[in-house]
Order: sequence, then structure tokens, then C-alpha cells
Amino acid sequence: MIGFRTKKWKRQAVSISRVMALTFLGLILLGALLLDLPAASRNGRSAGLLVSLFTATSATCVTGLTLADTWTQWSLFGQAVILILIEIGGLGFMSAASLAYFSLRRRISIQQQLVMAEAIGAQNMGEVVEHQKKLLIRAFCIEGAGALLLTLRFSAEYPFAKALWLGVFHAVSAFCNAGFDILGFRAPGTSLMIYQRDPIVCLTLCGLIILGSLGFLVWDEILRKRKPSGWNVYTRLVVIATAALLLTGTLLFLLLEWNNPATLGPLSLPEKLLAAFFQSTTLRTAGFAALDQGMLTQAGKASSIFLMLIGGSSGSTAGGLKTVTFVVLLMFLWNRMRGSHTVSVFHRTISENYVLNAITLFILMISMAFFGAIVICATSPFAFTDALFESVSAIGTVGLSSGGTVRMSLAAKLLIILLMYFGRVGVLTLSVGFLKKKPAGEKYRYANTDLLIG
Repeated sequence: MIGFRTKKWKRQAVSISRVMALTFLGLILLGALLLDLPAASRNGRSAGLLVSLFTATSATCVTGLTLADTWTQWSLFGQAVILILIEIGGLGFMSAASLAYFSLRRRISIQQQLVMAEAIGAQNMGEVVEHQKKLLIRAFCIEGAGALLLTLRFSAEYPFAKALWLGVFHAVSAFCNAGFDILGFRAPGTSLMIYQRDPIVCLTLCGLIILGSLGFLVWDEILRKRKPSGWNVYTRLVVIATAALLLTGTLLFLLLEWNNPATLGPLSLPEKLLAAFFQSTTLRTAGFAALDQGMLTQAGKASSIFLMLIGGSSGSTAGGLKTVTFVVLLMFLWNRMRGSHTVSVFHRTISENYVLNAITLFILMISMAFFGAIVICATSPFAFTDALFESVSAIGTVGLSSGGTVRMSLAAKLLIILLMYFGRVGVLTLSVGFLKKKPAGEKYRYANTDLLIG
């Protein structure tokens, strides 16, 4: 009976992986077709299939890399399509599907609950529907609060209708860690650089980015158990890792960019602190730029690549390797250097399977990032650092660019599309797919052999 259930779960896991991958692919293609319509472009002419597909992939995978300025290229209809893709891609397609089920009062099947559980990182399938309801309500409340603050700020400069659209668009884009902006009417392609000295805009966006990158189950744990001593191990690790990365990133950019005349150099001390904190936050896969990424020092770019690769937390709107995965890798290295064969934290032992999964994801992401950088270098006029920056930005679903994505060759642009898709969909489905499948080789073992390592 147990064997039958195990085989059934494996079949379901593989099926869920395919459902996730194909649904995201279908959403991207639908978005590309809509954006390719003449009505989606501001000039009334089709943007072309490549630009439309690239933008739809970037929006659905909440990345933010673009081949054209969002305000300059896209009409109000086109911007609305992008915003919907961001919302669905950020909260997860099953969140949108479950919203429809809740509205129609229909029963959600076991298979659908399995998909929803994996999409939000729920451990207990029996609670997934309740988690999903809370997720949607809290997400819309947070986005609404952010939109209100931004609308009030923008209304001091623009007519109310325009300020409202700016507030809603940027609140959703920030919370979903997408990084799309529609400020091109001020200066095309400069993102948030025109507001780098504005604490209301920057801190509101930072708050939305951080909340979106924490993960839905972490919110639930924090709200249910107010005292940190009552939090589970995963929530503690997420909160500690998030705070440590934000602080480390801020200090790094203050140190590395302090005298750089093209970034932090001309700013006052409070403005430097704000810009450095915003840079550290946006690298958590958000993708807004308050500094010119192409003008960062080489050390600044290397630090950015490192933080982009880590990303946010599991079951959140963020991408990347994920914070706890990174922490598990660090603890594994520390324990191995001390000669220990087990990894433990907060008086709990981490299963060997989790450690192996973390190593697998890390090696896979690093390999794809370097492969992407090599292809970009070989086909486009990019230095290797800038090429690696673009590649990691895509696979980490960050959306920051240091060299100008427009200057890439056709082959490099198509590769970036694939990297964005894998960064959002591949990492999400790996844990449901081959990482949960029991390889055939585990049914038997060959004789041991000795090797020289190191």
C-alpha cells in the first residue's frame, strides 16, 4: 500500500511539474500575442514578435528586462497587459485560478490542491486552500497600501488619474518583484534614478519588495506567532538571512561606491544611505534601478551578481537560488570543513536530501549563468562582467541591466528568454519534478571506489 502511494505521488509530482511549466508557457504566449497587437503599442504599430515575446516572458517571470522602454513603447492597453502578467506571474498562476474557484464557490480537486501547495511552498496539503485565501487577501491589501502611498506622493506632481495609475503599476511591480516601471515619460530607460533622493518613493518600494520576497508562509508564521521564539526553523532562517543580506548589501555598496562620481559620489550622506539600501533591496530580484548599473565599479558589479544570484525566499514572488538554500550551502561547507557529516541549525538536523537538493540547484544555476555569459560575450559586444551580470539577472529574475539588453544579438536575446523562463518556472518545478523522483540507481549500489579529492 505504501509503495502504491509512493508511485502515485511520483506520477502526481511529474504531472504537477508539467502543469506548472506548460501553464506559464501558455500565459507567456498569450501575453506575447496580445502585446503584438497594434493597439498595445503607443505608435499604433505592432512591436514585433521578438519584442512582444521578450516582454511577455519578462513580465510573466517577474524579471523586468526589456528591449524597449515600457512607457515609450506600450499604450495603456499594453501596460495593462504587462501589469496582469506581472500579477499572475508574481502571485502564481494557481493563485489566480484559485481566486476564480473561490468566486464561483467551486470545489478544488486534490490535484489542484497539490499544484497550489507547491506554488506557495505549503507543507500541509490539507491547509492549502485556507493558505491561498489568506495569501490573496494579504497580497492585495499590501499592494493596495503601497499603491495608496505612491499615489499620494505622485499626485503632488501629476494629475490624479495619472498618479493613480503610476501608484498602482509600481506597487504591483514592486510587490511581485518585477521591476517594470512606467516613468519613461520623464527620462526613458532611467527607471527610478529620477527618484533616488526621494525617501517616500524609495522606502515604499523597498517595503513592498521585502514583503513580496519573504514568502507567503513566513507571513503566516509571523502573524500567528508574534514572538520569534515561537517561529519554526524555516521562518527564523528566512528572517535572519533577509536582514543579514540587506545589511551586508547596504554596507558593501556604501564602501565600494562611496566616491564613485557616477553612482553614490555626488549624494549627501543620508542620500547615500538611501541609495545603497535601495540597491541592496532591489537586487533581491526586484530590478528597479536607482543607480546606473553600467557605471558601478567592477567590485560593485561583482557584489550585485552575488546578491542577485541568492535572490529572495521560497514560496514568494522573488526568484534566485533562495535565501534558505544559500544558508544551507554555507552551513554544509562550514560543517564539512570542521569534519562533521551532519548539518544542524537551532538544535535541528537538516536532512541530507535537502542539502543535496541545495547543491544541485546551486551547481545548475551557476552553470547556466556562466554558459549564458559565454554566449552573450561570444555573440554581442559585452565585457564578461557585464555579460555575467545580464545572465544572472535573467536567471535570478532580477531585471537589472549593466550593458543594455537591446545591444545583444538575436541568439543572446533568445537565450535570455530561456534563462528568464527557467529562473521562474524551472527552479519552481525542480523540487516537484526530478528532485522528488527516486532515481533508478538507488535500487542498487555498485562497489565503493577510492578517489583523490582536492
